[in-house]
Amino acid sequence: MTPPDLKSLSRRSLLAVGLSALAAPGAFAAPPPGGRLTFAVFRGKDKVGEHVMGFARAGGGLTVSTEVEMQVRLGPVPVFRYAHTATERWRGDSFVSLTTRTQTNGKVEQVTAEAAAAGVAIEGPGGRLTAPAAAAPLTHWNPAAFSRPLFNPQLGKMMRIRATRVGPDDVQLASGQTAPATRWTLRGEAEIDNWYDGAGAWAGLRGKLEDGSIMTYRRV
Repeated sequence: MTPPDLKSLSRRSLLAVGLSALAAPGAFAAPPPGGRLTFAVFRGKDKVGEHVMGFARAGGGLTVSTEVEMQVRLGPVPVFRYAHTATERWRGDSFVSLTTRTQTNGKVEQVTAEAAAAGVAIEGPGGRLTAPAAAAPLTHWNPAAFSRPLFNPQLGKMMRIRATRVGPDDVQLASGQTAPATRWTLRGEAEIDNWYDGAGAWAGLRGKLEDGSIMTYRRV
């Protein structure tokens, strides 16, 4: 896979990835023990970065922070750099707001989204739009959101994607061990599998890149 394919996947799906999301509603995911999720990110067999999420409760609300760093090298030369930060706020099972900043090989993109009675006001690189009031960002940690219209948190655009709960499956961790989990598939604009552990916490991800190679998240 060439670096532009990785860029395209990052922009279109992994950190975003639908108007057509039709999953059955489920219980809202609880924050993981310790309030932190860390994933090692692989392209094929090569580790290319890390994805870290923090969860903090205050005043009846939940704030989820995300930091992602990726770098692809050809030999000793970096040919692709990617950094993404996000702050996502929820109150109960209601989405409240999101701000993101993404830098891809020096190009910066920013998104803001805020929920209101009339809908979710989203402003991104492509301009402004009003999403359905039930819309939520596709940040993967919460499978209950798969029943909602989903928007791309990096590009600020609605997505066409369907989510399906496949059922029990094992997920590989960064340690090399496997753990029991539940697998969901996302299909449409992207081809992504997500795994969630017995407590409902995000446990892994596998996404197919445009050249057919695979990106994998393995929980640390």
